[in-house]
Amino acid sequence: MKLLFALTSSLLTLAVSYANAQQITGTPGAPDATTTLDGRYLPNPPAPFGGEIGLDARDSKPYWPPQVVPPKGAPNILLIITDDAGYGVAGTFGGVIPTPALDRVAQAGLRYTQFHSTALCSPTRAALITGRNHHSVGYGVVSEQATGYPGYDSIIGIDNATVAEILKQNGYATSWFGKEHNTPTFQYSSAGPFDQWPSGMGFDYFYGFMGGDTNQWQPYLFENHTQVFPWVGNPKYNLITDEADKAIDHIRQLDAAAPDKPFFVYYAPGATHAPHHPTPEWIDKFKGKFDMGWNAMRDQIFANQKRLGVVPQNAQLTPWPDDLPKWDSLDADSKKLFARQAEVFAAYVAYSDNEIGRVIQAVDDLGKLDNTLVIYIEGDNGTSAEGSTLGTPSELLSIQGINVPVADQLKFYDAWGSDRTYPHMSVAWSWAFDTPFKWTKQVASHFGGTRQGMAMAWPARIKDAGGIRTQFHHMIDIVPTILEATRIPAPAMVNGVAQKPIEGVSMAYSWDKANANAPSTRHTQYFEMFGNRAIYHDGWIASTTPPAAPWLMGLGKMPDVVNGYKWELYNLNDDYSQANDLAATSPDKLREMQDMFLMEAAKYNVFPLDNDVLERTVTPRPSTTAGRTTFTYTGALSGLPTGNAPSIVNKSYTITADIEIPQSGADGMLVTEGGRFGGYGLYVLKNKPVFVYNLLGLEHFRWEGTDTLKPGKHTIVFDFKSDGPGMGKGGTGVLTVDGSKVATQQVQHTIPFLLPWDETFDVGSDTRTPVEDKDYQAPFAFTGAIDRLTVQLN
Repeated sequence: MKLLFALTSSLLTLAVSYANAQQITGTPGAPDATTTLDGRYLPNPPAPFGGEIGLDARDSKPYWPPQVVPPKGAPNILLIITDDAGYGVAGTFGGVIPTPALDRVAQAGLRYTQFHSTALCSPTRAALITGRNHHSVGYGVVSEQATGYPGYDSIIGIDNATVAEILKQNGYATSWFGKEHNTPTFQYSSAGPFDQWPSGMGFDYFYGFMGGDTNQWQPYLFENHTQVFPWVGNPKYNLITDEADKAIDHIRQLDAAAPDKPFFVYYAPGATHAPHHPTPEWIDKFKGKFDMGWNAMRDQIFANQKRLGVVPQNAQLTPWPDDLPKWDSLDADSKKLFARQAEVFAAYVAYSDNEIGRVIQAVDDLGKLDNTLVIYIEGDNGTSAEGSTLGTPSELLSIQGINVPVADQLKFYDAWGSDRTYPHMSVAWSWAFDTPFKWTKQVASHFGGTRQGMAMAWPARIKDAGGIRTQFHHMIDIVPTILEATRIPAPAMVNGVAQKPIEGVSMAYSWDKANANAPSTRHTQYFEMFGNRAIYHDGWIASTTPPAAPWLMGLGKMPDVVNGYKWELYNLNDDYSQANDLAATSPDKLREMQDMFLMEAAKYNVFPLDNDVLERTVTPRPSTTAGRTTFTYTGALSGLPTGNAPSIVNKSYTITADIEIPQSGADGMLVTEGGRFGGYGLYVLKNKPVFVYNLLGLEHFRWEGTDTLKPGKHTIVFDFKSDGPGMGKGGTGVLTVDGSKVATQQVQHTIPFLLPWDETFDVGSDTRTPVEDKDYQAPFAFTGAIDRLTVQLN
């Protein structure tokens, strides 16, 4: 009885505290009444009915619950993050690529010169939207490499509510545009569950693509939970413009419907992650702009950075690495190719910034920019080294350790950046675009992988326009900054679940000019990715030396992850760029920092350490395909994501299609996965059965029947016996029709471990790019009937 009384008493106390914290405007119970929330417990308990109920409505008094609104004056939030862009990319931070939209934010507000990511895309984004370290929310690596440990399972738990969920329940309109790399790959399908999709993370509306990147000409695109294909029939389509158009229209619709309701727009274009897909007119703007080469460009960026004051005057340009060639050592063909790669990358940067500028201008056109907190983060990690030392016409090649010679790449020179390529640039450009630092994306131990240019503006509040701030901060600090700006507290409980503490600290103290040089409120921050690690504390950073370059894509031999790494030590108060290693002269300080890393790592789910890259990519994960070897489909279907499709990679398999050919004959796709940059297709072409295996665009293997299929029912089988086990092994394929062999061929190699992640498994049509351009164009719908299609994995 005493326990029941105590519980009732505490609930009454909680209800009183809610009532005391709320601010109600208008007449209580009237349709226009509003209320703020206490915010610590979301959602609020239902308010008691405040009217009167009699037997007759004429003797009763209605009462409407008040509409939830944020605190008075709470700003709109426009949170922008681009992709794979290091500190030296944007002109705003000394780069040679103009970024006027980022300039606009910086000139209206502040530039931050010591702001950090996690060194990899979806981990950074998980930290950004939750305010917690990436391992704390299951994103120690990207979802495609998730493993079954709390820090690495790619699941943002219900005890880690996102900033969108918090703002939404406090009266904001919330939306997400662009890259969505925080849903586990094994939950992409229409079967869900959707709790890890944007709709389950507090976003009212989502328009964007799933995964690390996508073809910007024919993207793997969703509106909320539904795949959409706006590029069909639109030869000039590009996603960079489309998502800006969608965001602008959405903001205008919100203003028309509820002009006083503040918005939170999370805008995350795919640029400048590969594939580099700007429009031709933007590529033309940069013709010849990179003929000086990466070494001269690096010197120019460094000089610009000092002139702008975005690096200290005593900062040093770190040495050029011995294992990357200097520009002057290259032959003419190499210089021609590499310059073209940089032209297209720069065009992609500038094109994306231009479209971001359109979104910012749309907010201004509505008269809302003065009370909008704009946070523009250039890059979710350093510039990507995943294009290999040579660059590549297809990222699917380089990411699987396949390098294409310069002479063969030059065949794509005029098409570079078009939908005929999926291109990336040489690592040497990536290193130079991370000036003045060492290393690149994937390397969490050095600022080449983690230092991002960031600008923040809120004209109604931030008055030191054009100011520079040097405090040390991290992605996890954005959420508490937003919450302080909106005067909304971090909740203790959301949807009945107690919340883990937000681990970031607010940056709002830095907004006032009087605090321009105030000490950072972030005192300690760990970093870890693929075993490379670092620990920052009050101006010092201890960092491991990467034992293998990230452009080796995990194919190099790795040391013992716990004890096999060399450590470096830097005093950032005197050494902005990590140029002078003090490990040998300050061993006691280094040991202190190493011990601190162990404590922070234990606190934030970093263990177990794992420096394997490749094996984590192919490790089994929960999905609807786990443990299945037989997959049967009836009729046509399209858009099944790779994580929910039968995987033929590195195994034997049999595809059986029971079909009916009409009297008029038939054409069309029976089953396909992948497309122009790798994959397979079994189809009927001019009444003849064809199977094509596209080896990452390097070679096409073709099995074709010589006789036409007569009207009526047929069974077409493609059987492949692998020479495995092992990655990329060859094998023998046999195509049969109604039990008779019609084609047999042996192949020496197959795709090592990844089919295109932005293509889908389709039966009866091909929804994106063709596996063989010479034979057909998508959608190539089958004009006969598919009674049954079976894939048997052996």
